[in-house]
Amino acid sequence: MAGIGFELRKLLRTQTYTGLIRSYGYAGLISSGPWVLSIGVIVALGMLSLAHVQDAREVGAFQVSVTYLVAVSLILSGLAQLVYTRYVADRLYEKRADAVLPNLIGVLTLGNVIAGAFAAGVILLLFGGTPLLYRVEMFITFVTLCNIWVLTVFLAGMKNYLSILWCFVAGYGTVLVLGLALRPWGLVGLLGAFCIGQAILLLSLLYLVMSAYPSDRLVEWDILRSDRTYRSLIFTGFFYNLGIWVDKFMFWYDPATSIPVIGPLRASPIYDFPMFLAYLSIVPGMAVFLIRMETDFAEHYDYYYDAIRQGDTLARIEEQRGGMIDTARQGIYEIFKIQGITIAILLLLAPLIMRVVGFSDLYVPLFDIDIVGVGAQLLLLAILNTLFYLNRLILALCLCALFVAGNFVLTWLSQRLGVPFYGYGFAVSLGLVSLVGLVMLSRVFDSLTYETFMLQAGPENNPHERSNVFRRGARKRGRQAEPGIAPGEAGGT
Repeated sequence: MAGIGFELRKLLRTQTYTGLIRSYGYAGLISSGPWVLSIGVIVALGMLSLAHVQDAREVGAFQVSVTYLVAVSLILSGLAQLVYTRYVADRLYEKRADAVLPNLIGVLTLGNVIAGAFAAGVILLLFGGTPLLYRVEMFITFVTLCNIWVLTVFLAGMKNYLSILWCFVAGYGTVLVLGLALRPWGLVGLLGAFCIGQAILLLSLLYLVMSAYPSDRLVEWDILRSDRTYRSLIFTGFFYNLGIWVDKFMFWYDPATSIPVIGPLRASPIYDFPMFLAYLSIVPGMAVFLIRMETDFAEHYDYYYDAIRQGDTLARIEEQRGGMIDTARQGIYEIFKIQGITIAILLLLAPLIMRVVGFSDLYVPLFDIDIVGVGAQLLLLAILNTLFYLNRLILALCLCALFVAGNFVLTWLSQRLGVPFYGYGFAVSLGLVSLVGLVMLSRVFDSLTYETFMLQAGPENNPHERSNVFRRGARKRGRQAEPGIAPGEAGGT
């Protein structure tokens, strides 16, 4: 985790406007570059293919198919994304880097079985009227994407952001080049190019892991042991991804707001495009998020727990806790401020943006509320990341479950209320969950020192404490072992 934080700190310490701009630009590139690149390539490929296919509807079918592949693969692979990343953090904390690769192979093998069975069942039952090659491409791409998300979240947890970006450049560069070459074949040609590009992306990510964490063992299933993992993270990853997509699925399958595209797949033109544009607005906030988490907060986090492990005085420990709390609050405030400024600017420019992209001003109100919603999602992401650092995994799970329930209920209500309320379910649910998260986080910080010491008592009664607590032996003076820290300090999940 040192590489990215060191690079950002080096840029920030130049104390010049150029260094400040470079640091934020670098952070924005590595935090948002992969998904902005992927979105841009898919949109560009669609636009460049319209004049080269026999039926323009096939371009729309390609883009909708990719959207569903991404959405469902993210939700399903969410079961493994965070739990494996935390498992790796714990093993690296124990100096057992040789366990990373074989357990990754185990996770991917199990995930491929589940994803393959799920995809095969859905395709056989629901895609009967579509071309055979299209169905094969959908199956292969879905399984490939499930692997990619696990690897991407793991490498992001290990702070390999720049490497991830270059892998996405290779993968989506292939998608664009092959897509342009295969566009005369319509839907199957475009989707085939996407499938091959994802395969190259997957192989690139696997190469990064194999190079960084070599092992003399091929596969292990240690991660399946209940005393080696935090099972709550299985549901946290699943609920977080489901919460992001549940409102989209509700609009896609509401006959009043959607149209059929191909097979069972539907799209909601009235809802999809404003949401797509709104997500591009979080790039500035993501840059701030990365800088504040990887410089100020991570640094003060280390100071606090180093003071505890080294047996410092209570006054010094409390001083370091205060510094960590101040940097966390300042980071969240700065994210709120920068994203708030971005939202204000886009709200003023919304009518102009819609005219430039060729859409009616009727989309402006939905675009406005979507901008606010994705800004609240960024705030929730900052809160969750802080809870992961502090090892408050159950609280993170509760927030994600609340997000799913709130988004579902409020989106359903907004659909019943009519067009003027579209998008409010997504935005209001995120706003409410973020407020609850801020209250939770404040309470965690208030009792942090007490819980850090007191929860170390009786590790023999807690399998996670037995495996994760860093306990020192008694010193020469005969004092008791010092309190330990769960290895969530390896970084936010």
